Amino acid sequence: MIDDHPMVESSQESRDIEEAINAIAQSYESDFAINNLESAALPNKRAVIHAFENIAPLVYLGFYSTRPLNRSNLRYAISECVYPAYELLCEQIHRAVTYESSQGRMAAPADAAFAHQAATQLFSSLPRLREMLNEDALAAFHNDPAAHSVEEVVFSYPTLVAITAYRVAHVLYTNGVPMIPRILSEYAHSRTGIDINPGATIGRRLFIDHGTGIVVGETAVIGDDVKLYQGVTLGALSTRRALEEERTARPKRHPTIKDRVTIYSGATILGGDTIVGEDSTIGGNVWLVRSVPPGSKIFGRPRGTETDDHAR
Repeated sequence: MIDDHPMVESSQESRDIEEAINAIAQSYESDFAINNLESAALPNKRAVIHAFENIAPLVYLGFYSTRPLNRSNLRYAISECVYPAYELLCEQIHRAVTYESSQGRMAAPADAAFAHQAATQLFSSLPRLREMLNEDALAAFHNDPAAHSVEEVVFSYPTLVAITAYRVAHVLYTNGVPMIPRILSEYAHSRTGIDINPGATIGRRLFIDHGTGIVVGETAVIGDDVKLYQGVTLGALSTRRALEEERTARPKRHPTIKDRVTIYSGATILGGDTIVGEDSTIGGNVWLVRSVPPGSKIFGRPRGTETDDHAR
C-alpha cells in the first residue's frame, strides 16, 4: 500500500512557499529605498569584477600567464586581457552613467563616448600604475622580514590585492565614473578585509602589514612611504550625512597622513582637520582626533580627554 502522507506534506510545503513568495512580492509595493525594479539598467557586479580580473594580469602579467612570455608574444598576451576588459568596462560604465543620469545624480553625458574615454584613460594609466604598484610590492618586501621574495608578495599578499584594486578604482573615480570604483573596492574588501575607499588619495610605496580590518575613508590623504598595520582606521568624526550643499561640495571628512608615518595596529585617527605630521609614529590602539606635528610619537591611552594623548 502506498503511503500518500509525503504528498500531503509536499503540497503543504508548496503552499507555504507560495505564500512566502506572495508576501515578498507584496513588500515591493512599499516605498522602500531598496525596491529598485530597474536593476537591468544598473551595472552588473559580476561583469565589473570580471573586468578587473582581466586588468590585474596586465599589471603582473608574468605571474598570471600560463605560457612562456617573451618580447615577441608580449603584445598579443596583453591584448588578450585588454580587449575583454575594455568591452566589459565600457558596457558597465555606460550602464552606471545612464542610471545615475536618470536619477538626477549625474550631469555627465550618458553616451558611449564617456564610457570609451573612461576605459581608455584607465588603460593609458596602467604604465604609471605598474610603476607605483612595483614600488608597493617592493615596500612590502623590504618592510616585512617574513617576505622571502617579491614573487611571494605578488602571489600571496592580500594587501597587494587591495592596493591594486584601489589604484585601478581611483583612476576611474577621479575620471568621474560612478558606482564602478566602489564595486571594485568592495570586491577587494571582501577578499582581503581591507577597506580602502577609491576616493582616498594615496602616495607611493604604501606598506600595509597584515591589513585585516584597515579602513581608509573617501577623503583621506596618505603621503609617501607610509606604513599601516592591521585594524587601523582613518575615518570621519561623525557618520551623520551632511547637508545637501555639503554633500555637493564634498567636504574633507577624513585625516591627512603625511610622508613616512607609521601607524600601528588598532589605531583610530578621525576628522578632516586632523593632520599627522611627517616622520611620526602612532602607537597601537591610540585614539587621535587632533593634529600632531612632524616627528611626533603618540603612544598609550589618552588621559583626561580623548585629545590628551601621551606624546613623547
